[in-house]
Amino acid sequence: MAVAEVASNCVLKQVWNRRRPPKDWISQEEVHDRPESSSFPSGHTAAGVAFSAAVAGVWPWAGGLCAVPAVVVAIERVHTGAHYPSDVAGGVIVGVAAAVLVHRAPRLAARLLR
Repeated sequence: MAVAEVASNCVLKQVWNRRRPPKDWISQEEVHDRPESSSFPSGHTAAGVAFSAAVAGVWPWAGGLCAVPAVVVAIERVHTGAHYPSDVAGGVIVGVAAAVLVHRAPRLAARLLR
């Protein structure tokens, strides 16, 4: 999760300075809760997917269970107007990439230290 959060919030959001969806696309109660940061990618989605994918690498059935709230978070981010669907898709890609990187990191480190 930490790798996905750093990649999405500290790196990619700085590279892509994308505006959030227009305020008139969402209900008035939710307009005040919108973040000011760049819209792309969704850091919430990246973190949820990274966690689910990392767990799935060790316990596939548990990873499947963890994917349920990750999907709910992704849908909520679009529904509340915090992100465009493409922001969430970018978050999914970042999350999966982070999980794969963390999963392979020990083997890569061992190879480099030989």
